[in-house]
Amino acid sequence: MKHILILSAILFLQTSEVFSQAPPYHVVFDVTTKDTNTHKAVIRWCNEILSTNPNAKIEVVYYAQSLEMITKGKSVVSADVSKLAGKNVTFGVCEVAMKKWNIDKSQLLPGVVTVPDGIYEILLKQKEGYAYIKASL
Repeated sequence: MKHILILSAILFLQTSEVFSQAPPYHVVFDVTTKDTNTHKAVIRWCNEILSTNPNAKIEVVYYAQSLEMITKGKSVVSADVSKLAGKNVTFGVCEVAMKKWNIDKSQLLPGVVTVPDGIYEILLKQKEGYAYIKASL
């Protein structure tokens, strides 16, 4: 009887430890608009997430008309993108969209990476457990 009580206590403690761990905070933002207010909002959301969850992993994926957000000389958030790029935030731009809009890698802000296909990148992140957020206002 004593062994059963001890075993039960150990199992209870192990179970409560497993359930008390916070799930990982992984999010992928889908940005397709050239609206600069949305661009600013995405940066604000990234900062807010990292301020409360410094270990969060964030990916912002750009395609369609959003490429000005990560293009030198056109971005209203260029300094913020450069700061966040090293803090668990990945800024990925769709190579298909770059080709469509005639944007070369040399025109991208520092810290921005390319992905072969923006939609497929989002799909991969969701498969990895990332939550999907469509960025719009």
